[in-house]
Amino acid sequence: MKRIEVVAGIICADPFGNPAAPRTPGVRFFATQRGYGDYKDGWEFPGGKVEPGETPQQALIRELKEELAIDVSVGEFICTVDYDYPAFHLTMHCFYCAIAGGKTPELLEHEAARWLNRAELHSVDWLPADIEVVKALVKG
Repeated sequence: MKRIEVVAGIICADPFGNPAAPRTPGVRFFATQRGYGDYKDGWEFPGGKVEPGETPQQALIRELKEELAIDVSVGEFICTVDYDYPAFHLTMHCFYCAIAGGKTPELLEHEAARWLNRAELHSVDWLPADIEVVKALVKG
């Protein structure tokens, strides 16, 4: 089975859009909806493939710049999710992130995005691998 290694950024902000620590009361998480491919319309945390020679953190900084036109600071490691999709095995390394410079994300590759608080995390149709991350976030 084909193996793909990716990273996901769990971007955190307070209710006013300022960078926030993951455990801040009222913290919100940035979720994106895929606009292409087999999993079009599914919700995910933004990120992408780790290129040869990159660390997961370097890949995350690059991917979020490419997908959302933002600079981020990569924070605490959350978890690694291993998930078998029908056509490939996914290994996804997940990190908390904060937007640097106060820029608003632009949707360059996704069709929609939402800021979700912990209570709203189950309000979108997550891609299967991202469900494990949602469970970790709900627990706090």
